[in-house]
Amino acid sequence: MTDYQLHEHDVLVIGAGGAGLRAAIEASAMGVKVACVCKSLLGKAHTVMAEGGMAAALANVDDRDNWMVHFTDTMRGGQYLNNWRMAELHAKEAPARVRELEQWGAVFDRTKQGRILQRNFGGHRYPRLAHVGDRTGLEMIRTLQDHGIHRGIDFFMECTTIELLTDGGRVAGAVGYDRERGQFHAWLARAVVIATGGVGKAFKITSNSWEYTGDGQSLAYRVGADLMDMEFVQFHPTGMVWPPSVRGILVTEGVRGEGGRLLNNAGKRFMFDDIPDLYKNQVAKDVEEGWRYVIGDKNANRPPELLTRDHVARCINREVKEGRGSPHGGVFLDIAWIKGRQDANGKAIDSHYIERKLPSMYHQFKQLADIDITAVAMEVGPTTHYIMGGIKVDGDSQMSTTPGLFAAGEAAAGLHGANRLGGNSLSDLIVFGKRAGEYAAKFARDKGAVTLDQNQVQSAIRKALAPLERGASGENPYQVMYDLQATMQDLVGIVRVESEMARAIEEIAKLRKRAAGVGSGGDRTYNPGWHTCVDLENLLTVAESIARCAIERKESRGAQFREDYPAKDAEWGKYNLVTRRNADGSMKVEKAALTPMRDDLKKLVEEYK
Repeated sequence: MTDYQLHEHDVLVIGAGGAGLRAAIEASAMGVKVACVCKSLLGKAHTVMAEGGMAAALANVDDRDNWMVHFTDTMRGGQYLNNWRMAELHAKEAPARVRELEQWGAVFDRTKQGRILQRNFGGHRYPRLAHVGDRTGLEMIRTLQDHGIHRGIDFFMECTTIELLTDGGRVAGAVGYDRERGQFHAWLARAVVIATGGVGKAFKITSNSWEYTGDGQSLAYRVGADLMDMEFVQFHPTGMVWPPSVRGILVTEGVRGEGGRLLNNAGKRFMFDDIPDLYKNQVAKDVEEGWRYVIGDKNANRPPELLTRDHVARCINREVKEGRGSPHGGVFLDIAWIKGRQDANGKAIDSHYIERKLPSMYHQFKQLADIDITAVAMEVGPTTHYIMGGIKVDGDSQMSTTPGLFAAGEAAAGLHGANRLGGNSLSDLIVFGKRAGEYAAKFARDKGAVTLDQNQVQSAIRKALAPLERGASGENPYQVMYDLQATMQDLVGIVRVESEMARAIEEIAKLRKRAAGVGSGGDRTYNPGWHTCVDLENLLTVAESIARCAIERKESRGAQFREDYPAKDAEWGKYNLVTRRNADGSMKVEKAALTPMRDDLKKLVEEYK
């Protein structure tokens, strides 16, 4: 038997981003003993990279906004495949969660009247994103951390979770190891919250950080939890394309929200060439009026650059493929043009205004690419950014189909449907992080204690140690990961066709066999090769689920664009796709009929359509 340290808690939270910290804070406030395990250092969660803001109908900039408009915007953006109960709760509760952050010390940008300032964002009818320049996620994490560390939560930093434990059909904790020395740990818990984020590292070009290897989705899947909507992977329209070392790093939608224009190599604003019917009348008026844009003016005409992310990403992809792209394979994003215009207060805009509004973007391009965005245009292109799918959860409690296992944030599915609106992710974290923590604590209090199964612990440890036992004679894990990322990028990317996705599924099967024989030299101490071996199973699981769901959904909707099925199909609009694990370990994808929407919400959708 391999030694390990045992820790006993009521609630175990896996992940310390916005959702994980908010869940841990809420569970702790319910009076239960809480542990929080994170793969990186506390404060380095991927949430800090969220820049534009958090969507909440505060109505501080435009008093026409309310939860009903936010709800209908979210449902429309998600092509009505959303869990409507989650969309309702999110729209209703987001303002309170934002104000709560403010009470806990978050420092937001302000209106002249001293209220939280809100900016325009793609798919939102009114200026709705509460923000802190372009560092909103960083401020969220700082605030939650400062609040959370005083609550007596036990934090385990730089620990990789390798398996969930079960007891009589319910989740009973987890097994993992610390990444520094390779010491194994087991956490016994009556309830577990998964808040591990997304799956971006399954693709070659991504804005996601190294932690995003689909750990939570795969852990849940292996203990019988359903995954849902995995075909819907959002490609953010604007990631850096130059230099190559930073390709894919996010360029916030806030740049476009502040007036940034997308141009091809002829200097043309190509977004006017492909406008959905829903926006045609509005944008035709914009063109007719010369798109007079006043920064921060709630009555400003709506630019086509702020159409939904899936649409903008496909338009950029089209320009590049048809030879109208920038020198390094993207397009141009120009914010410098606003200099000399007036802001909402009638003051002339200068370079300092742009630096103040977009400090991270200014420094990112200046330091990494030697480009001054206040003077010249940026080169940007689509990057794998977010997955709308994830662990299927109950809308109210956030519990998965496996008892005692909860999920929140990007690891959970439902809120965003077929496509997420920008800014909804940050408010998602705090709305459903709170709910997951609350209901996990209630479950832990109401249910009996769980027992530790030594066989499960030792089995998980043996599996994790196998690559070390194979040593350098095993296959190179980095090569397997690279081949998987290239397969997903090339065959299951922005534009999809059945023949390519079928090839991807075949390649994933081959890669799974190769992954079974990967090895790493050295021992458990400071061994990134070993960590990569452990990550591969999770990456392969989420990649297979994405490919199988994408090939099954024979239509184009939201973030899924099928070149062989370019239209939306009303029949497919009645179903979500659910990924389940067969008894033999193989994967199956099934249709799940949508739950009928409540009549009062149906009326809202019709009213605001």
